[in-house]
Amino acid sequence: MEIVFAILALAVGGGVGYGANSYISKQKATDADKKAKKLLDDAKEESKKKILEAKEEAIKIADEAKKEERERRNKLDASEKRVADRETLLDSKLDQIEKRTEALNRSEKEIEAIKEEIRAIRTRQEDNLEKIAKLKKEDAQKKLMEMTERDIKNDLVEYIEKRKREANENADEIAKEIMTQAMERLATGTATERTISTVTIPNDGDKGKIIGKEGRNIQTLERLTGVEVIIDESPGVITISGFNPIRRQVAKRALEELIKDGRIHPAKIEEQVNKAKKEIDEEVKRAGEQASREAKVLGLPPEISKTMGMLKFRTSYSQNVLHHSVEMAHLAAMIADEIGADVQVSRTAAFLHDLGKAVSHEIEGKHHHITGDMMRKAGFDEATTHAAEAHHDDIEATTPEALIVRVVDALSGGRPGARGDTLENYVKRMTDLENVANSFSGIEKSYAISAGREIRVFVKPEQVDDLTAIKLARDVAIKIEASLKYPGTIKVNVIRETRAEEYAK
Repeated sequence: MEIVFAILALAVGGGVGYGANSYISKQKATDADKKAKKLLDDAKEESKKKILEAKEEAIKIADEAKKEERERRNKLDASEKRVADRETLLDSKLDQIEKRTEALNRSEKEIEAIKEEIRAIRTRQEDNLEKIAKLKKEDAQKKLMEMTERDIKNDLVEYIEKRKREANENADEIAKEIMTQAMERLATGTATERTISTVTIPNDGDKGKIIGKEGRNIQTLERLTGVEVIIDESPGVITISGFNPIRRQVAKRALEELIKDGRIHPAKIEEQVNKAKKEIDEEVKRAGEQASREAKVLGLPPEISKTMGMLKFRTSYSQNVLHHSVEMAHLAAMIADEIGADVQVSRTAAFLHDLGKAVSHEIEGKHHHITGDMMRKAGFDEATTHAAEAHHDDIEATTPEALIVRVVDALSGGRPGARGDTLENYVKRMTDLENVANSFSGIEKSYAISAGREIRVFVKPEQVDDLTAIKLARDVAIKIEASLKYPGTIKVNVIRETRAEEYAK
């Protein structure tokens, strides 16, 4: 029974459950349909809204496109209008150019016609002038050229002289400034020391003692010193002759000591000569060292310094060579500093330039070549050696330092009082100077004046005109430079003058 009730209960429960489930399912379906419908309605509304917005956007884009098209069309119309205006303007200008071209062509034809007319008139005038002047055209041209040449020649001479003056003034001004500064800064005395070849004796009775018995004393002195002692009738003096200045100095000092001592015999002579040699040797060394210090040329090899000291007893035209070398070293350094050259090379080369003169009586050759050889053997650099060796014209000066040494050599030797000259040499130099000038054609007479510093050349005016006079002055100067040796500068003054004389009666 219980089983039946149970089955019945199950059946009733199942029926109730099924009914409930069926009711729930239907209710759910109804809600879903409502939601779906609502969603569909919302979608339709949204679609309509999107379509409306798209239509509005399309209309807006179309309006903008139309607007841009209108603007472009307006611009195109404006461009077409400008092009049309330019074409019109170009056409107008082309018309004007064609008209001007036609006018120029007509003007050219008119000008050519006028030229032809002028040529014809000129030809008629030339014919008339030839008839009036009784000269052919070629003769008239020649005469005109001569007149023009004569007029222009004076202007040309004046122009050349003006340019020469300007060039000389500028060059001289710069050179004088440098030279003046150098000379102002150098304080040196006039060279007056000379090689002394005479010995004064208290009385002529000492001459016999000096000669000695059968001349043995004088022979001993000559043998030991290598000089010649001349004892003649000249009162109170004995002459020492020899080509070596050191030997002369040794003989002079030894002879002075012998005369002072009074004992003169071969043994005493030998003693005094040896003593004098040592003293002179020391004096030479000191002189070389002192001179190098004064010239500020330090560190010289001992043999070079000693050789320079020997120049203390050497003179050139009465100018002491060692003093001359020191003076040149200072001048060269000053000028080198002014123009930017090597100061030490210039100073050293100037100081050593006459080194060869100390031994030129023993070594064959010119003193400046000997100087070059000695400096190379002593290890001096080529720049300094060349500058010292090239201070004479037979070696070309290729460096500024060499030119400086050459300039200061002339400057030191050419200044007033630096060098003396014998009357015979002076007369010969004046004569040679005048002969050089007289060797040219057209010279009437010439005079060397101002102690050979100037030569005045008078020319024949009918043979030498102004232009030729200018050329003649230059040629004479060049020949003097090539053929004569002289200190300083020589002024060549060519004078051309024409005088007219008449007498009133």
